[in-house]
Amino acid sequence: MRRDDAESTQPLTQIPSPLVGEVSPVTKEIEQVHAPAGRLVGEPTRPPHELLRSSRLVAIASLVSRVTGFIRNIAVVSILGFASLNDAYTISNTLPNVVYELLLGGVLSSVMIPVLVRAQGDADGGEKFTRKLLTLTGVALLVATILAVLAAPLLTRLVISASEAAPANSELTTAFSWLLLPQIFFYGMGALLGAILNSKQVFGPFAWAPVLNNIVVLATLAVYALIPGEISINPITMGEPKLLVLGLGTTIGVVAQTLLLLPYMKRVGFNYRPLWGWDSRLSQAGGMALWVTGYVAVGQIGYVITTRVATAADAGSVVTYTNAWLLLQVPYGVLGVSLLTTLMPRLSRAAANADIRQLANDFSLGVRLSTLALVPVAAVMTAFGDVLGIALFSIGAGGGSGAERLGLTVAWSAFGILPYAVMMLQIRVFYAQGDSRTPTLIQLWLITLKVPLLLLCPMVLPSEQVVIGIAAVNSLSFIWAAIASQWLLRRKMGEIPISEVLDFLWRVSLSAGLSAVAARGALELAEPLLATYPGLVRAWALLLAGALISLSLTFATLKLLKTPSINDLLGRKDHMGAN
Repeated sequence: MRRDDAESTQPLTQIPSPLVGEVSPVTKEIEQVHAPAGRLVGEPTRPPHELLRSSRLVAIASLVSRVTGFIRNIAVVSILGFASLNDAYTISNTLPNVVYELLLGGVLSSVMIPVLVRAQGDADGGEKFTRKLLTLTGVALLVATILAVLAAPLLTRLVISASEAAPANSELTTAFSWLLLPQIFFYGMGALLGAILNSKQVFGPFAWAPVLNNIVVLATLAVYALIPGEISINPITMGEPKLLVLGLGTTIGVVAQTLLLLPYMKRVGFNYRPLWGWDSRLSQAGGMALWVTGYVAVGQIGYVITTRVATAADAGSVVTYTNAWLLLQVPYGVLGVSLLTTLMPRLSRAAANADIRQLANDFSLGVRLSTLALVPVAAVMTAFGDVLGIALFSIGAGGGSGAERLGLTVAWSAFGILPYAVMMLQIRVFYAQGDSRTPTLIQLWLITLKVPLLLLCPMVLPSEQVVIGIAAVNSLSFIWAAIASQWLLRRKMGEIPISEVLDFLWRVSLSAGLSAVAARGALELAEPLLATYPGLVRAWALLLAGALISLSLTFATLKLLKTPSINDLLGRKDHMGAN
């Protein structure tokens, strides 16, 4: 799936402000826009066990989406390989996300859910507000899409290294971009429809929609593979069948992903008719929107520098980095994104009702659940990254050293999964309180570490290892940002049980780390027994056995250390003590 979530395009970036302890005027104005006096905003807050039930449904959809997405990615690599052709396709398929996020994506996904929740307190349940929002957003997205398609050559030059020695193919990237940039409109409309559904506690359709996208792209790849010949590189011919099939088929997948949401909009009682006009709540959210746009813009600086450094290095570095990042997104997407999706309306209601204790408790719950799910998986990825890459990507044109390099890239960056998940949860807490300034400043803070280290990578690493350095820098920047975000949250809210969270993190990290090392050591001793088997079979055997041993040892150790389980954390009650 493309735009696997608001976060998947490219790791985002972050820093602190001396004024974040204040509640901004925008926050105060928005908090006044809720239901009549004496009534809480929106629906009642769900107890934790109901939150977990919704989260499980979204997690299942996310898992299926990630699995089909990886089948798609494996198919792309097996057909296009780790070469400049795949780099061009990957960059072009990311450009619509970059433009969309820069213009509207962050605003739709972060600012509008709280506003939509508050609009439900209107006499008509927020229908007029939602119709106005859809009309204005649709027009803005259409204009942005047309301008982006016209500017495709300029956008390509922005993200690809200008060096003549660079292995990237700018003409092919531009050709793909003309076919893929129309996705911008459908990404935006899909995100807004998903936000509307989520604000009404309907989470499944938006979580399942990317699965249809993946199926369409897989069908596209099958047709592409059946068409004889290769895409002409010199010269590039826009009417070439293989180029058109790959480009238009990928865009059709995004169109299908968006159209799938329309029947569910009717089920929740929403019938769209264009409604022109402005709503005062959009003006009140304008300050937030500007800060969110700044947040995304700063993040895209990191993306542009990442792609320029990667395209100036070894061929295939972009596709290697992209697939490594998507691999890391699998465990995050299954739990982290599902938690964020179901927690966001809950966080918004707690913030709107000025219930700081509930907000802190929900945040703490999210961090602990993320820790318990993500750290053991990250440890396995670190210990078995090399065999993971071979097992998944050494098929067809993806065979050779490219698959192992991808696995090593995962291994050297897996430590960033949890900090990334925590950072995204921290940012949602700021947004839920109407504070969009702090996340933008945090983004700047992240850039101060990320950009210099990215530029340093090609100076200290061989060209074929630059992508490994890029991925490691990415994960380091998440730690850097998460620490700053936590300090700012505590300064703003004061009631975050950080000592209990850190104790939980220490127990899980120690258990997972020791278990992964023990599992890798045991399998290194047993590996000679597999020497006669093909490399792919050997890699899968080592990966599955290693994951089983490591995860089993981890949870056995956690039990010995009397570490709370998921059910213990939820406790079937809506309370977690705060320090």
